[in-house]
Amino acid sequence: MKQVLFTNWNFFRLLRLAAGIGIVVQAVIDKDLLFGLGGLVFSAMAIFNTGCCASGGCYAPIRKTSSADTKDIGYEEVV
Repeated sequence: MKQVLFTNWNFFRLLRLAAGIGIVVQAVIDKDLLFGLGGLVFSAMAIFNTGCCASGGCYAPIRKTSSADTKDIGYEEVV
């Protein structure tokens, strides 16, 4: 867990953290609970380096087809 928190910090992770903190600050100023919860989630995603596709849920495998699997389609002109 310590390794996740302190390694692989890049520009976009820092940008996500800064945006999350900004959202939380704005939520405190506006006294908006729902906006604050969104900011906390956004900040937690940056701190723990997770996201929508962190578990590989967005992974779409590439289908590999060979030329033997494809068939030529014959067309007939209809007048």
